[in-house]
Amino acid sequence: MTDVIVIGGGVAGLSAAAALAPLCNVTLLEREKQTGYHSSGRSAALFEENYGKPTTRALNKASRDIHAALGVLSPRGLMIVGQPHEDEQFAADVVDMKLTEITLEEARNRVPILSSAITRAAHMDGAQDIDTDLLMQTWIKQIRAHGGTIQTGAEVTGITRTATGWRVDTGTDAHTAPVVVNAAGAWADVIARLAGVTPLGLTPLRRSMARLAAPGGHDTRTWPMIFGPGESWYAKPDAGALLVSPADEDPVAPMDAWPDDMVLAEGLARYQEAVTVPVTRPIATWAGLRTFAPDRSLVLGRDTAEPTFVWCAGQGGYGVQSSPAAGLHIADIIAERPPAIGADIAAQLSPARFDR
Repeated sequence: MTDVIVIGGGVAGLSAAAALAPLCNVTLLEREKQTGYHSSGRSAALFEENYGKPTTRALNKASRDIHAALGVLSPRGLMIVGQPHEDEQFAADVVDMKLTEITLEEARNRVPILSSAITRAAHMDGAQDIDTDLLMQTWIKQIRAHGGTIQTGAEVTGITRTATGWRVDTGTDAHTAPVVVNAAGAWADVIARLAGVTPLGLTPLRRSMARLAAPGGHDTRTWPMIFGPGESWYAKPDAGALLVSPADEDPVAPMDAWPDDMVLAEGLARYQEAVTVPVTRPIATWAGLRTFAPDRSLVLGRDTAEPTFVWCAGQGGYGVQSSPAAGLHIADIIAERPPAIGADIAAQLSPARFDR
């Protein structure tokens, strides 16, 4: 008998199912033919503790040691570069992210292609890459090692309240359990409506990405991740190439997202101002969805009207780095244990904070 049905096979659902699997019988349902297909597989995957709202930072902090123990972190570093008209935002980012301002010479020692338009730079060593594939594969192994079930190609078509919990239909199968965890990412409000639960007002936001050949033939492996002030663009070394994003956040319906060519071109133009090597045709382009609650904090907890319907949603751009602590918090909630992240943070993450 299944005790908990987890809907969604991205990092949110996998981390929750992995934390629950030692405690109860878990079935995870993923609509696509593979786990981590949407946002989880398209993330820049950087661990930076001082990133996001205070609640997100608390989850990041609680996730650091777990990431390290799983062996998914590797050194990267983070650098913000700015032009004169960006001084105010640059200064705010330095304070907010606890960066150290460095000389332009030091900045160019780290990234030699910075253009003369750049007049300020700040850096921090603590940011690290996350091996998202290894992270998700580790959780998949944990789920299966404890007898949990993962079904891919299982799109949820109906959710019905029963006398003992929930019936979840996928078109070809029906699953029953006392508890449902909604970890459906951009589709989380859609899943709520299927269950007759009031949606949260989650908004999927498209983020576009281009893969560029290593600029000027440089070896980018030791370069930090580079941001424009206010996250107006970013560039991240990846497998011998460079990922560049306009850091766009355009509201869209839940979908298998694709990039907007004009938005991507505008972002590449902002990146181009900061570097000396001309941007050529991208090797590849794609887009993912970052889904936020109205206050841009994650939503982790029991629905106030349907306590056996548990939200694990609104990860935004922080889902990968915060997922170890978020998954454990979902397990704490369902096991009715004191929250490891503390009662105050748990209350701030709860759906009860919304007046619906």
